Amino acid sequence: MTIDWTNFTPWTSLAGGILIGLAAAILLLMNGRVAGISGIVGGLIPPREGERSWRIAFLAGLIAAPLVYALFTPLPPMRVVAGSGALIAAGLLVGIGTRYASGCTSGHGVCGFARRSPRSMAATAVFMLAGFATVFILRHIL
Repeated sequence: MTIDWTNFTPWTSLAGGILIGLAAAILLLMNGRVAGISGIVGGLIPPREGERSWRIAFLAGLIAAPLVYALFTPLPPMRVVAGSGALIAAGLLVGIGTRYASGCTSGHGVCGFARRSPRSMAATAVFMLAGFATVFILRHIL
């Protein structure tokens, strides 16, 4: 296997990881909240009293970040190779999974690992194994 040097981006990947970690640390230190996207969005529906503004600001930052990045360099092309039905099914399954796991990969994988939470480590292992199994079944069996 060879490295695709034209798409090898260690510095931007490192910068992105640092920014994600910094944002998660700031949210935890300033608000005492874990930066789990499913929990942040879930807190808006229905809105929790006194927590709406920081949740909207966090989500606005997620939306604005690639737009600001695009001011400095072109965004990579986006290519979706699944149909609408598959995307809807995948979204529903992810939503159900985050409810059962009491969080998503950002909350468990980024913040939970940093806190050395055994529950988050187990949840992240299940997320990853389910992803590996799904890709293997869809690409090699079906």
